[in-house]
Amino acid sequence: MDEEIVEIERELRLIGRHVAMGAFAAERRLDRSAYLLLSRIEIEGPMSIGQLAEAFGLDTSTVNRQTAALLRSGVAERIPDPCGGMARKVRITDEGLRRLHADRAWATDGLRTVLADWSRDDLAAFARVLERFNVEIEEKEGRFWPRPDHSYGTAPRDAAGRS
Repeated sequence: MDEEIVEIERELRLIGRHVAMGAFAAERRLDRSAYLLLSRIEIEGPMSIGQLAEAFGLDTSTVNRQTAALLRSGVAERIPDPCGGMARKVRITDEGLRRLHADRAWATDGLRTVLADWSRDDLAAFARVLERFNVEIEEKEGRFWPRPDHSYGTAPRDAAGRS
């Protein structure tokens, strides 16, 4: 089992290298933290700094710096809490949504190119294993990423991410 774990670590490290190489693309892309924060806000709607910090398991000062960068770049804005709470929320702007979707299209187009020769069964199996891997990490951390109910072979999850 240790040999397989070493192989998995190496392959995950190499995946990170390929993703980082995409940062040298001619077009300006969102940085990793912006992409992740905007992706979460897109799923859940406007969120406070505290909610984002909890969702990502980060210190509020870190999320505050990251969201300040989002605000400066015009991809997000602060709004009053739509539910009347005291904390202000961070919402994606139209420009933020445009850039998030452009980056997602760029990433999925790249995956489509790499995986073009894979069978539909292989793609589904790979998606299922990746989801299982991520869900295992989320269960250990106690923080779940919202997923659509039509996930690859896993039971639907409640709002807390439990099956």
